[in-house]
Amino acid sequence: MPVEMLTYDALAERLSISPEAARSLAKRLHLPRSVSIDGRARVTVDLDAIEHKARAPLSRKTRIETLQAQIARLEAAAATLRADFERERERAERVTSALLEAAAETTAAKEAAARLEGEVAALRTCLAPQQPDNKLRRLATSVVEADRRACR
Repeated sequence: MPVEMLTYDALAERLSISPEAARSLAKRLHLPRSVSIDGRARVTVDLDAIEHKARAPLSRKTRIETLQAQIARLEAAAATLRADFERERERAERVTSALLEAAAETTAAKEAAARLEGEVAALRTCLAPQQPDNKLRRLATSVVEADRRACR
């Protein structure tokens, strides 16, 4: 068949589809379009080149069944995603609590280290020659106590 210039209504009539479907088909196939003197859009089309077949209309029952099957698939996907979300939320809560515990232990260890450094500095500056054993014994005792507290 030769190339013809048809309005959307004429194209729809030739293909046994609605005018909206004809407009959509023309856009999808990138058919050349021009506006005639009367203001109506016309598309240049070779009907032999178009391999369009109108679909049979679905019955209401078939359409309902299709939609119900689609709803069931979407609900199953949503349930799977919800389970993944819950699992990840619980994992995040566990990691957060572990981080908080580690931060508390780090703070306690830093405080103990600072206190021990202070005691060591005091021993170095204030060591009296007559009492070295007594101060060293106290330092060793405080280090052992701090180590025991940190291990608990």
